[in-house]
Amino acid sequence: MKISISLQLLLGLLLAINGILLHCQAWPARYTFVVEETPYKRLCSTKNILTVNGQFPGPTLYARKGDTVIVDVFNRGNRNITLHWHGVAQPRNPWSDGPEYITQCPIQPGANFTQKIIFSKEEGTLWWHAHSEWDRATVHGAIIIYPNKDNNYPFAKPHAEIPIILGEWWKEDIGKLYTQTLQSGGDPNNSAAFLINGQPGHRYPCSDSETFNLMVDYGKTYLLRLINSVAQEIMFFSIANHKVTVVGADASYTKPFTTDYVTISPGQTLDLLLTANQKPNHYYMAAKAYVGGVGVPYDNTTTTALLQYSNRGSKNYTYTPSPTPSFPTLPAYNDTNASVNFSGSLRSLADKNHPIDVPLKITTHLFYTVSVNSFPCPNNSCDGPNGTRFAASVNNISFVDPSIDILQAYYYHVNGEFGTRFPDIPPLPFNFTAQDLPLYLQTPKRGTEVKVLEYNTTVELVFQGTNLVSGDDHPMHLHGYSFYVVGLGLGNFDKDKDPLKYNLVDPPLRNTVIVPVNGWTTIRFKANNPGN
Repeated sequence: MKISISLQLLLGLLLAINGILLHCQAWPARYTFVVEETPYKRLCSTKNILTVNGQFPGPTLYARKGDTVIVDVFNRGNRNITLHWHGVAQPRNPWSDGPEYITQCPIQPGANFTQKIIFSKEEGTLWWHAHSEWDRATVHGAIIIYPNKDNNYPFAKPHAEIPIILGEWWKEDIGKLYTQTLQSGGDPNNSAAFLINGQPGHRYPCSDSETFNLMVDYGKTYLLRLINSVAQEIMFFSIANHKVTVVGADASYTKPFTTDYVTISPGQTLDLLLTANQKPNHYYMAAKAYVGGVGVPYDNTTTTALLQYSNRGSKNYTYTPSPTPSFPTLPAYNDTNASVNFSGSLRSLADKNHPIDVPLKITTHLFYTVSVNSFPCPNNSCDGPNGTRFAASVNNISFVDPSIDILQAYYYHVNGEFGTRFPDIPPLPFNFTAQDLPLYLQTPKRGTEVKVLEYNTTVELVFQGTNLVSGDDHPMHLHGYSFYVVGLGLGNFDKDKDPLKYNLVDPPLRNTVIVPVNGWTTIRFKANNPGN
C-alpha cells in the first residue's frame, strides 16, 4: 500500500498509537493531504478506492480550541475533489469550507489547494470528508479538538481516547455507482457492509482477522469519539452488557446521561464515556441502520467490533473468554421512538464555564419542508417510482448546480448564477404527513435559489418532513454554524402549540440534526458568519 505522508502528519499519527492521545502534547499546525487511489481488500476482493495519504479511514486532525490549522491538499486522484471540515464554523473564512460549487470550485486532478481551518468555539469531536459526489464514502477522517491549555474537560480525564468511525463499503466503484444512479434515476445499490474503523467485523465473509479490537483494562474509563460517516443511514450503536455516558455532541459538551444505545445520523458525532466495569471477557460493539420510511431499501447487515478486556486491572488477572462474545441488544431497524427519544434526551451542559446563548428574540421565522420527490421521464424510462426519476427538495425547490461556485458569483457580482427568492414558507401548503397525497405534489421546481440573511439576524427555522413519494428521516446540516435544537416531534408542526414545548433553557448545540420521519425539528441560531 502506497502511503504519502508529511513529517508533521507522521508525528500526529504517532501520538495516537493504540488510540491513546497525549493531552499535553502539541500537534502540527500544518498537514499534507494527498488524495490518491489506493488498493484495499474487503469482503474477499480488492478494489481501488480514493483515499487521503493511502489511509482508510483517513488521518486524524488534532487541534486545540481556537487554533488555526493549514492543510495542503494535493489531488493525485482521477476526478475532481473538495474537502469539508464538518462542523467547523470557519468564521469569515468560507473559501476553505469545501462544498463543491457552493463556496468553492473543486480541486481538479493534478492540482493542489491550501485550506485554512479556523477553530473558534468548537471543542470535542468533529470530522472531515470529501464534499464532491459520493467520495466521502472513503475520503474521511476524525477531527479532535481539545480544550485550550488553560482548561480541562468538564469530566474526569479518561484513561484513553479512541475514535470510532462508522462507515460502509460497496463492492462497486463508488464513482461508477454515483454515475449509474444519476443515469437510472432510481435508488443506489445498497452497500455490501457497514464498517467500524474501516472493518466490517465477524458477521461478514473474509473479515474475522481484521475486525477492530478495543483493548481495555478493568476499572478504567475510556472516551469513545463516535463519528457516523455512513452516506445515508442513521445508525444505532451499542456495546454488549455496557452502558455509555454521553458527554458531548458535535463538538459541544452535554449534560451527562447514561444509555445502553445511541442514535447517530450521517454527519453527527458523539463523545461517549465507557467504563470497563463488567466481568473480564470479550464483548461485541455493534451498529446497524435505522430506517423510518416504509419500503425504503437499506443495508440490513450489522457491523461489529470487539471490546476485549486485558489481564490488567481486575482481581482475576487471567480469564478464558467465552467461545461467543455477548452481543448487544439494538433497537429494531424501524424503531422511530428509539431514535427520537435518544435525540430528545440531549441537553447542553450550560454551566458557568460552558455558557450557552439561545436566541430568544427572533427576527426571522423560516419554515422549510423537506421532501423526497420525483421528476417524470420520457416513456416512464427511469428506475424511480412508476418510471420517474428520484429527486429531493426544500420548499418544493430541487437544487441545480451552478456553473461556478455561488460564493464566487456573489463576491464578484456575477449575474445569472443564482437567485435570491428562496421562499420563507412552502409555496403550496398541504397536509404534509397525510398518507395519501396527490401525485402532482411529487414534482418539484428546479432552481438555484438562496436565502439571504442580514448580519446578526436571529433565526428560527422549522424543518418539516413530508410524506411525498416516501416519508423518511432527513439529516440536515448547516455549514458555518452550530445551532440550538429547541424542539422536535412527530406529525405536522403546530405553530400555536408546539412552541410552548420548546426547550430554551439548555437545548443541545449541534451542527447536524435529524428531521424525524413525517415529523419536524426546530433550530435557532444567529446569522453572524458572513459567507456561510
